[in-house]
Amino acid sequence: MNASKRSKNARDAYGRGDVKASALAHTPHQIAQASAQEKHGGASSQYIGNMVYGGLDGIITTFAIVSGVAGAQLGGDIILILGLANLFADGFSMATGAYLSTRSEQEYYQRERQRESWEVEHFPEGERLELLELYRRRGYTETEAVALVEIYSRDPKHWVDAMMVDELGMLPDERKPLISALATLVSFIVVGSIPLLAYLLGLIIHFPARDTFPISLGLSAVALFGLGAAKVLVTQHNPFRSGLETLLVGGLAAGVAYIVGALLRGIGGKP
Repeated sequence: MNASKRSKNARDAYGRGDVKASALAHTPHQIAQASAQEKHGGASSQYIGNMVYGGLDGIITTFAIVSGVAGAQLGGDIILILGLANLFADGFSMATGAYLSTRSEQEYYQRERQRESWEVEHFPEGERLELLELYRRRGYTETEAVALVEIYSRDPKHWVDAMMVDELGMLPDERKPLISALATLVSFIVVGSIPLLAYLLGLIIHFPARDTFPISLGLSAVALFGLGAAKVLVTQHNPFRSGLETLLVGGLAAGVAYIVGALLRGIGGKP
């Protein structure tokens, strides 16, 4: 059993109030096995957030563009031009943002870690006092706080780890910036293309133009709900509620875009 599956079993047991199932997920064997497998795999789960939120942004922005142009009654060709332009341009922008954000956070973490390492090396007594005071403020007794400081300060690496978490509240981000960017880009383009599928198919299969937007509307609604439900992989919230919230947010954005397009219809040459 890998770490993510063990964690899922533990969460499910907690949700059901199943003490027995929770105990099974916390046996020494299961914990040791999950820990060993976590060292050799499971890295892909680190990028679920990039994929889910990249896809959400992609479908909401593209669907809003489709709705706005449809409201202005500018035709399917204009929808495809604006939709595809947004899909690739905004997708690239999102991917760039994901890359720079991840890299900047990692660089900041490493800079702070280097500073803490330097302070541990040159001012060990001062760092011990800082850590001791932190544990006192957290409610540990004097004896417990002294014991914790003694344990952590035996090894410089563990000492710095403790300072990073307990003093600065920082954890390392092990994601690769390039993979974060690619995960965001791919999910943005793949999911964001769903509102355009009906218009793309219209280039091959000829069906009444009046049906194109309703088909796009239906596909987008299903995708919004499904992707919102998929957010539970990150948030651990109720999937139905999460899907409904995402559908409402996406529908509201599309509705606003449609109304604006309809109000500005004359500018686009439509009476």
